[in-house]
Amino acid sequence: MAQSGFMAPPQNVLQLSASGTVEVQQDLLSMSLTTTREAADAATVQTQLKTALDAALTEARRNAQPGQLDVRTGNFNLSPRYTRDGKINGWQGSTELVLEGRDFPRITQTAGRISTLTVGGIGFGLSNEQRAKVEVEAQTLAINNFKQKADELSRGFGFTGYTLREVSVNSNQGGPVRPRMMAMEAASMKMASDAPVPVEAGKTSVVVNVSGAVQLK
Repeated sequence: MAQSGFMAPPQNVLQLSASGTVEVQQDLLSMSLTTTREAADAATVQTQLKTALDAALTEARRNAQPGQLDVRTGNFNLSPRYTRDGKINGWQGSTELVLEGRDFPRITQTAGRISTLTVGGIGFGLSNEQRAKVEVEAQTLAINNFKQKADELSRGFGFTGYTLREVSVNSNQGGPVRPRMMAMEAASMKMASDAPVPVEAGKTSVVVNVSGAVQLK
């Protein structure tokens, strides 16, 4: 006599996963413009950084356009310098302005016009619009691959087919675009007025994973 409430484990259940990958051209550019200042007191450093950043913001905002060229401030650091015996003998600081968007020429030309900051890093990624479009393609591929794999395995084990028990879909969202630091010295990145900074985007892959369990029948 079976125990009350006892449930037999499910029989003929197959766990499997599949993925869909779409390679796509990166359409988002992020440029980090930076500068550093040093002085005997913190107030002077802060004032100098603010002056440099304000001038850069004024120039950048002239060319700003939502989605095409977005402007935002980045990291701001201010720290003391110490002598060997631990006394403060000056201050140093840095500030950052980030230009980001899909209009590469607009971004690079704007960076070339900014004289108070220099290019410190360049990064590429996918815009939300591009990622959403490509994820639909990758998801379709992943689902079709999952169904084909489930069908092949069920027949391989001698069953006529399957029914879906549970499934999960996960996409490789990736992180925000993070500008990578350039290998060259900042001084060499100073451009003549209106001179664009040369950039070239590469490709990246968007991956969608489908995993779940099927009941063989």
